[in-house]
Amino acid sequence: MTGASEGMTRRMITRGVAVALAVLAGGSPGQAQTLAALPAPTLAAPTLGTARPIAAWTDFCRRYASECAVDVSEPDTITLSPRLWQTITGVNRSVNSRIRPLTDQEHWGVPDRWDLAEDGTGDCEDYQLLKRKLLAESGLPRRAMRMTVVIDEKGEGHAVLMLRTDRGDLVLDNKTSAVLPWHRTGYTFIKREAQDAVAWVSLGGATGPTMTANR
Repeated sequence: MTGASEGMTRRMITRGVAVALAVLAGGSPGQAQTLAALPAPTLAAPTLGTARPIAAWTDFCRRYASECAVDVSEPDTITLSPRLWQTITGVNRSVNSRIRPLTDQEHWGVPDRWDLAEDGTGDCEDYQLLKRKLLAESGLPRRAMRMTVVIDEKGEGHAVLMLRTDRGDLVLDNKTSAVLPWHRTGYTFIKREAQDAVAWVSLGGATGPTMTANR
């Protein structure tokens, strides 16, 4: 796809997200109240020291250094409000509906490549990277939004976006439009980006608060 076509696709995706958020903001009071209901407080996912970065992530950071930079002056957690919650859920739904799933092998001819789905196609990590970019452009701190590697319900590797909030760690996923507490996803959590450096930390294979408490 040409650079001009990619730019047009990106603008269409961004415009679609903006329209979706405007609809949310302008909905009826009853609708807004339902959409704005905040998730119940829960525990944060445990971290267990450093972990080896994903090779494709390292390559992504070489190409998009600003997307991987860690600004320690930013908050490391998001204080949720009804408006922020609407923004988060709106971006998750909008990106999920606008990106066409395509494996890296089909897309790029390689087993694993991380990108921003700017041409309107991508696999799991590409959805999440685009969501983070759009949420950061909406004012959320990038430092509190961490790319995360899990084992999914099929026993396969999968990438999600973990939002570290004052109500616990929440997960944005291309497999569902629901933004869920990490321990309700059914996934095994392997590792995520660190919050204090351009690095990764281990999540130790955690699946929920019970496992966390036993470690």
